[in-house]
Order: sequence, then structure tokens, then C-alpha cells
Amino acid sequence: MAMDKTDLTLSVVIPMYNEEAVIGLLAGRLRPVLDGLNEPYEVVAVDDGSSDTTFPTLVGLRRSWPQLRVVRLRRNSGHQAALTAGLFRARGAYVVSIDADLQDPPEKIPEMLSLAREKQLDIVYGVRNDRTTDTRFKRWTASGYYRMMRRLVGNGVPSNAGDFRLLSQATIDVLRQLPERTGVLRLLVPWVGFPSGEVVYAREERAAGRTKYPLHKMLLLAADSVTSFSAAPLRIATLLGIGGVVLCTALAVIGFFAYLTSSTVSGWASLYVAVLFLGAVQLLCLGLLGEYVGRIYTAVQGRPSYFIGYDSAEEEPTQAEPVLSGPGGTGR
Repeated sequence: MAMDKTDLTLSVVIPMYNEEAVIGLLAGRLRPVLDGLNEPYEVVAVDDGSSDTTFPTLVGLRRSWPQLRVVRLRRNSGHQAALTAGLFRARGAYVVSIDADLQDPPEKIPEMLSLAREKQLDIVYGVRNDRTTDTRFKRWTASGYYRMMRRLVGNGVPSNAGDFRLLSQATIDVLRQLPERTGVLRLLVPWVGFPSGEVVYAREERAAGRTKYPLHKMLLLAADSVTSFSAAPLRIATLLGIGGVVLCTALAVIGFFAYLTSSTVSGWASLYVAVLFLGAVQLLCLGLLGEYVGRIYTAVQGRPSYFIGYDSAEEEPTQAEPVLSGPGGTGR
């Protein structure tokens, strides 16, 4: 018989995509931590349409780990969609999300739970205070991303906090009600403004396998973060348009006085530069408008962000659920 939400203290949600190499290592570190809590828990492993043996490995592991719950999406839907699927199906009073690569230490989960209970917090962020295992380029781009997000969304966005966090069911219920179609959880969670705290840790190296967030995925995440939470790019387009008008007006005035003083010369260079500049501004503005129109189009379509193909906690495969989707919603 399925366990009711109120029977579980903790759910741990782990989105996975082609993580066959790390599953054994993850279970070896995570299970002792959770068993040591002496609290009823579940581990919700969400297979995001993996093409390797991730799913059968999880099913096999479940035979010896009854608290493991395996959810499989019918197709690769992206990290944020898989994470959201796990959060929305989790049954624990508190839900911790963590990646499978062990760069975020599972040993911090008891500290998160203890802090949430002691201070009655709805959100506890895992904040990386040591990223020396990351490349200098990764640290630089991450720092720039969080600075930009704080300027756009507000100072509520914690620096160096990824998807390793604890949420109460009250927070998840609010997220479930949001009409977002391209939600970036690391921005939506601070946006709700519930009481929050932080647990710091040193970021470790990936335990096995390859990163699922290469440069182009990080760029997509940044683009979705900006366009989902701010109209600033449209204002940039407006400013560029104003700048183009001012520049063209100045050139027109210069040309008029040159004509009056009979000092006109062949103006192919200035004309060439002006045409290139105006063309670039127009294309940039159209591109920015297109980004927002594309998101409106996606929202109007109302298509589900993922399809649940299998949930070991249910007897029958479930139907698709329209929910939040993340960057790279069609894959990652």
C-alpha cells in the first residue's frame, strides 16, 4: 500500500541522465546518511530518459533498498523538468534535491533538516563556500551569473547556491500553483520569499561520469533565467534604438552643415558604418523580441513539460502532468 505524505519525514529527489557510472557510489554515501536519521524517508530517483543502463540499475538497486523510488520520464526532458517532476511527486514533509554526481555532499542533509526544524524554515540552501575543484572559467562564469541574477531578481538569490536545497511541502505547493512554463527553480524558490537559511560546504569533484552541464547548457540556463524574470533585455533594445536615433540625428546634422559649407566629400565610409550599425541594432532588437514571443507561444500551447512513464510507487503508469519546465526543456 502506498505511503501517505504525512508518514514520511524526508524525500530526497535526484534527477539523473546517463549516470550509470555513479549510481553505486551515490548509494554507498547517501544510504548510510539517511538510515542514520532514524526517520521515515524516500529517495526519488528521476531517470530523465537515459540512453544507458541508469534505469535498470536503479530498478535492481531498489530490490535491496526499499526506500528507493524510481520514476522514469518517457523522454529526455531536461534537468529542470526532471527535478520538478521529482519535487512535485515527493511525499515527504521536507524535500531535499541533490544531483547524482556527488559534487554536493549528502552528509549535509541532516544539517539541513536540523536547521529547518530548529528555526522553522521552509527553505535551506546548500551554499558552496569553496569551489577550488571547479575550473577558473567555471568559477568566473558562476560568479557573474549570480551577480546578474541578484541585480535582476533581488538580493534574495543566494550566491553560489545551485539545486542542492531543502524545501518544505508548503513551498512545493506554492511552486506547483505557479503558471510558469519555463521556470528556473534556483530563481523561483528565492522569489517566493519564504523563511530560509543556509548550510555551507566545499564543492567536490564529480565522482564519476561526465558533466551534464557543458558551456552551451549554462548559456541556455542564463538566457532562460534572464528572460523568465526580467524585461531588462527589452529595455536594452529600446535603449539601443534610442541610441541609433541619436547617432543618426547627429550624422544628419553633421552632413547638413558639411553641405552648407561646401565641404562635402565622398561619404561611403560613414554611410557604410551607419548602415551596418542600424542593421545590427534592428536584428538585435528583433532577436530579443523573438525570445519573449517564443516563450509566450510556448505558454499558450500549454504542452506538458514531461511525461511520466513509470513510478515504482504506483501500480499503473501515470498520465502526463503539465508542470514547470527548465532550460533545454526538450533535452540536455
